[in-house]
Amino acid sequence: MPSKYGVFVGVLSLLLSAIPTPASAIVRRHDVPDARYRIDPQAIPALADLPYEGHGALIAPSWVVTAAHAVRYMKDYPKDWFVTIHGKRRAVAHIIVYPGFEAAALAWQAMFKPLFDKTSSFDSVAWMKQYKAAMANMRDIALLELKDPVSDVRPMPFYTGSAEVGQVAQIFGKGATGTDQTGAPANAPHRGALRRAENRITDAHGPWLRYVFDCGSRALPLEGVIAGGDSGGPVLIKVDGKWMLAGVTHGLDGSSADVAATRAGIFKQGVCGQTFASTRISFFTKWITRHLGVPATTNPVGQ
Repeated sequence: MPSKYGVFVGVLSLLLSAIPTPASAIVRRHDVPDARYRIDPQAIPALADLPYEGHGALIAPSWVVTAAHAVRYMKDYPKDWFVTIHGKRRAVAHIIVYPGFEAAALAWQAMFKPLFDKTSSFDSVAWMKQYKAAMANMRDIALLELKDPVSDVRPMPFYTGSAEVGQVAQIFGKGATGTDQTGAPANAPHRGALRRAENRITDAHGPWLRYVFDCGSRALPLEGVIAGGDSGGPVLIKVDGKWMLAGVTHGLDGSSADVAATRAGIFKQGVCGQTFASTRISFFTKWITRHLGVPATTNPVGQ
């Protein structure tokens, strides 16, 4: 199972690090019924389910994009080289992880060890500087090439522009769930009913999209964020009346308050005010289109 990569203990190791195991699903408003977040999988047929947990999105007949950390388990177990799209298992021929990701992941894991070591002194200010630098350098994206092209599902168009900030995005997940008051329990199942939530993108810089879990009057009608079980799931924005793939989910973008709560043993993932990050597709347009063998349709903003 993917948890073999769990180097750290506790929920923050899964969400703040977003490296040892797949992460991300839907945590909702406490004052909105869960039924309003649940949707039929037919509503998004290009959603790809990875084995056991985690997601991706079909962006070309033979290609799925996902988070690099979500496929670390698959890379070591060829028997699980498959995804499920539109209810059908599709064999994976190649797993292409962004160059340098594995080295960055090892450094990331080493960086997190002191956070959970209660026997030594810990400088939270210095650690947060290190964390922010690591986030700036992280490239959490991978492509899965399918053995056979998908002919019964239309791929998702992906966004290559730079106007994500302010857009209301849709996020999807089948993993852990909870509310803005309780957060997502650490032991919640990581594969269940499909949910869709919305959130407003507050930052689009370099390889990341970011949004905040707003509550009260600032919250959107179906405000929600990600939790444990669906890393690599699609983040969609509407462009000229058409939903386009703008990102794939990564995890919690931790703050000094999250670090303090972790050290105190009271951390909860998925509560009001927390910030979340998704890999920004437009930053990787050149890399994606090079592998797909198609030209970018608009000016790419990154690599």
